[in-house]
Amino acid sequence: MANASCQDIRFDFTGRFLPPVYILVFIIGLLANGWGLKSLLQKWKKLGIVNVFVLNLGLADILYLLTLPFLVVYYFMKSTWIFGDTFCKITRSCFNLNLYGSIGFLTCISVYRYLAIVYPMRVMGRITVTHSVGISVMVWFLVSVQSLPDMLYSKTFGNKSEKCFDTTFNIYVDDYLKYSLGWTLTGFCIPLLITLGCYGHVIVVLCRTNTTDKVLKQRCLKLLFIVILLFSVCYIPYHVLKNLNLWSRVLQKQKICREWSNGVYIAHQISRGLVCLNSALNPLVYLHGNEDIPAKLRQLLQQARLMFSQLFLSNSGCVPVSQTADEVQQELGF
Repeated sequence: MANASCQDIRFDFTGRFLPPVYILVFIIGLLANGWGLKSLLQKWKKLGIVNVFVLNLGLADILYLLTLPFLVVYYFMKSTWIFGDTFCKITRSCFNLNLYGSIGFLTCISVYRYLAIVYPMRVMGRITVTHSVGISVMVWFLVSVQSLPDMLYSKTFGNKSEKCFDTTFNIYVDDYLKYSLGWTLTGFCIPLLITLGCYGHVIVVLCRTNTTDKVLKQRCLKLLFIVILLFSVCYIPYHVLKNLNLWSRVLQKQKICREWSNGVYIAHQISRGLVCLNSALNPLVYLHGNEDIPAKLRQLLQQARLMFSQLFLSNSGCVPVSQTADEVQQELGF
């Protein structure tokens, strides 16, 4: 229906919802990615092809996580951007580089797993670390080229209360919607189809081959689950709701109101919170790809249990304080 006065949009929801999410993602993501990258770099000489992609995945996450404190300040100041137009564009660009870089490197990991399982003899010795480094550079280049037009759109608006838009303001929203739809197709839909096709064929091959190692099947299924989780929770809702919200803004600009406009806006803000979770969920790829990390995680958990057990027993007078951690660990059966 057409109406001169549209329903008010609850813009205040963003300032209440996003800052706690950003703080949580910043803490968890920085710790998880820092730990994962440290584990990979400690065995730099033993990095395999997949781990090169995982390393770039972690770097993309760190790049985005470092911008979150500025966004938290922005929303705590009631959407007042004090860091200038250039840094606003850089901050928003880091989000895009992280988002589409993560999708690109997850796609590369999926293609490699596909080739290694379905065509092991054909690719044996033909794909090297040098190739994976070159592919990683190409992914960064393509993502940067796709993100470049976004930086040409105005991001800040206002006099005393300057805004820092994640897209652009209403004057250019018509053109931005077209750009966003094209970006969604090339940066998200095509990689999603490639990833689903690879893992779909891998599952078929593993189910038909009785001689396949059970451990290999489990690892592939776990990685498939991780990828589906990332796409379902982080990527799909964001792209659908982002374009719906842009369309709603185009309609409002034309004085065409829809009852679902406010609901779409709120859902889009929730999807923005969910999509930034990919920086905290991507380390699951570390846990899957690096066999040493789960062992270290179990060791840390055992040490924590040991510490609390030793503290409890020491306070109760059952175990001398001078008793070594190894002795307590043996007694407790760890």
